[in-house]
Amino acid sequence: MIGILHVVFAIAALVVGATVFFRRKGDTRHRILGYFYAAFLIAMNVTALSVYEDSAGVGPFHILAVVSVTTLICGFVPAFLRRPAPSWLQLHAYFMSWSYVGLVAAGLAQIATMSTSLPTWFAVGLPSILIVLIGGALIHTRVPKILAALVPGRRNLGGGSQPTHSARG
Repeated sequence: MIGILHVVFAIAALVVGATVFFRRKGDTRHRILGYFYAAFLIAMNVTALSVYEDSAGVGPFHILAVVSVTTLICGFVPAFLRRPAPSWLQLHAYFMSWSYVGLVAAGLAQIATMSTSLPTWFAVGLPSILIVLIGGALIHTRVPKILAALVPGRRNLGGGSQPTHSARG
């Protein structure tokens, strides 16, 4: 039963996360969908930490669940608190993007683990590395453009200058 809940929460997080990714940023709908994404991701990770049918103890997916929760917290807290003041939006954008990349990587790794006879380290490692490389390239090309559109007049979003206004999201 926990495994089924885990899959349901994972699919919900994937769908809502993709919706957040492709929608306009900073509006009320973005915020509401973001809360749902965070809730589904937390529920998915709690259930992941409760599943031991594929391993005798703590396995790679348990470790990835802890990394996922950490990444989610690092992206959620700055947006929720609007702190640290000069960089909360960048922290939110990058960490939430990485949380989604991690979700996709874990999903593909899980599918590879269940559908092949490859060793677990290979079935988890190869898809994860590929998704992280592709996701990293997308994050580092798209996120600065998205942030620049949210914070007009700000060219170097990696540091230094202050945003001209704050965008909720």
